[in-house]
Amino acid sequence: MLKGLSITPPVIGRISIGRVVEKNGKRLPEKDDQFTLTSQVQGRDGWVLHPLDETLRKAANSKLRAIPVRLLFNDPYLNLRAEYSLFDRETGRPVCVGNGETCKRMDNDGLATLPCPSPDGCGFGKAAGCKPYGRLNVVIGEDDELGSFIFRTTSYNSIRTLAARLHYFGAVSGGLLACLPLELKLRGKSTTQSYRSAIYYVDLGVRAGSTLEDTIAQARELDAQRKAAGFDQAALDEAARLGFSNGAFEDSPEEAAAVVDEFYPEATHGGPESNGDGSATGAAPATTLRDKLDRQAALLGGKAA
Repeated sequence: MLKGLSITPPVIGRISIGRVVEKNGKRLPEKDDQFTLTSQVQGRDGWVLHPLDETLRKAANSKLRAIPVRLLFNDPYLNLRAEYSLFDRETGRPVCVGNGETCKRMDNDGLATLPCPSPDGCGFGKAAGCKPYGRLNVVIGEDDELGSFIFRTTSYNSIRTLAARLHYFGAVSGGLLACLPLELKLRGKSTTQSYRSAIYYVDLGVRAGSTLEDTIAQARELDAQRKAAGFDQAALDEAARLGFSNGAFEDSPEEAAAVVDEFYPEATHGGPESNGDGSATGAAPATTLRDKLDRQAALLGGKAA
């Protein structure tokens, strides 16, 4: 295994509830009220739809607001990785990633491990736009049981809700999270920050028409079948755990560029930023990451003097 290269679950598609559109020569986030499944290929008009997108829409007979899924791992932290993340908006590369206690930060001297007080208490993070960033991997369909679709988000609502659901479902099922037949659901809410307009976030629940008790019974049956066939879920979880820990940052340079395009479109030109749920978070100042860091360093230097 190549050291320094994070080994992540194979991804065969993306899940989004928003998109980036071009308006007046600028790429801007546009919110949506339904899921979209795409491939990992981009065309002139954006991401190319995955064939499952049309299949699921036909089954729903309406907007795609629920997707039947299974999870890859029994460990909730492996299915959903959530961190405070700061990206260089010019190169797309991760600069600093932390968990609220410690962080890994790239500087002129290389990779450093430092305290992480969270974005609100970190001058470095405030200056550069650090925010929560979550990645959820799920299995959709039966064609590839180890291939996953990834949902990326910078939404507090989605990250907090998904984290709670994963831990709760894991607890009530006796740790059989990977065997539970579940579905991603799109929910809406209004807040003062959204000026009473609807914002959408992602939730995880039992499939429509089923109960929690039925879902757990199905999970136990599938777990027994897998064990009889020699399927080693514990070994799969451990392999994933070692793969994630093999690199300092999960996103590759190619993926990081797509992340910046999705969550920080036109951020260096004063355009609105996406919160990961397809809605805007407000205008960003017309400065680059380097400008912000230099200004913050000057301020800290002035205080020390």
